[in-house]
Amino acid sequence: MSSTTERWIVVGLGNPGDEYERTRHNVGAMVVEDLAKRHRVTFSSHKSGNRIAEFKLGSVAVTLARPNSYMNTLGPQVRSLRDFYSVENSYLIALHDELDIEFATIRIKFAGGENGHNGLKSMTSSLGGPEYFRIRLGIGRPPGRQDPADFVLKKFSSIEREQLPSFLDRAGDAVESLIENGLELSQSTFNS
Repeated sequence: MSSTTERWIVVGLGNPGDEYERTRHNVGAMVVEDLAKRHRVTFSSHKSGNRIAEFKLGSVAVTLARPNSYMNTLGPQVRSLRDFYSVENSYLIALHDELDIEFATIRIKFAGGENGHNGLKSMTSSLGGPEYFRIRLGIGRPPGRQDPADFVLKKFSSIEREQLPSFLDRAGDAVESLIENGLELSQSTFNS
């Protein structure tokens, strides 16, 4: 790889297995699947314990990753992929579901706390710190007294499913913007 080429790793957080495939907790994984379709690349197994797909965004190499483990234990696989490509944590983007923002809302940030998210906790612990990008994908709060842990593992409502394609598409745009335009411009475009 030439020294002028940089690489980004984009991790879609989610749980493996068909029963979790289209659940709220897997919205991050859904975005990387969508990005793979957008760039006409397919996922294959990697020795790091992730399924990966790769494409170029201009001169920048982008690796999409879906860890093969459950949310609370995916950190070591992300670290293994980071080490394989010898990238800094600041070239990692985690896409994850976020209860504290409204459905279909996107918030981009760098570093910060995990806000109780087990996937982020596992990543931060394995990566040795929180200095990576997060694209927070709003799924909203559960209705009534429903347990948040139960809510995130449920499929989207019919109304949400209608908005899901454009939400996933905008999230993919946010990933590309972050890589091409940096944090500040991307935040002003998507954190509205």
